[in-house]
Amino acid sequence: MMNSNASHANHHSFILTVSMAFDRFVAIRNPLHYASILTHSIIGKIGIAVLTRAICVVFPVPFLIKRLPFCHSNVLSHSYCLHQDAMRLACASTRINSLYGLIIVIFTLGLDALIILFSYVLILKTVLGIASRAERLKALNTCLSHICAVLLFYVPLIGVTMIHRFGKHLSPVVHVLMANIYLLLPPVLNPVVYSVKTKQIRRRIIRVFQRRKNRT
Repeated sequence: MMNSNASHANHHSFILTVSMAFDRFVAIRNPLHYASILTHSIIGKIGIAVLTRAICVVFPVPFLIKRLPFCHSNVLSHSYCLHQDAMRLACASTRINSLYGLIIVIFTLGLDALIILFSYVLILKTVLGIASRAERLKALNTCLSHICAVLLFYVPLIGVTMIHRFGKHLSPVVHVLMANIYLLLPPVLNPVVYSVKTKQIRRRIIRVFQRRKNRT
């Protein structure tokens, strides 16, 4: 009940960006040992860790909300069930819910952001150690799609947080619009970002459009 299923997908896509940061670091730092470091076993363990963390984060929330009595308006400011919105409608103390939400933000999004930042500090250190300018640009180019994916998550997240915190006087339409942008933009555009940077996928997309153009 913390968010809709699609909102949880945003959280999972951000976990994916953390994994991609590690992937890019290994690919640039140890390209010859990439296959031996990121084996199928390691990838499987990462997947299990992601699933376990997602369950641990989401599972307690419905029970925290269910224990609260509700006697106010049932109109939410977002187009999906946001934990903060539901707490506002409660007629009892929501201190436990607020504390849980703060802990989750610190130990998930905050920790993930630090891991991504640390990964890119190491990546930049490695890239700057490359003698050839062309090779440096090529190495940085491999990270471009991942950087775009991170920005696609963070920019809408910061926007919806600012609106939720400081835009209480704004029209409800603004709240709904920002909530929907945060909900839909990252999962919709992430595949586009990665496909544009992948030559094989890009060629297939161009062929599909060329075939449709020829048919018309």
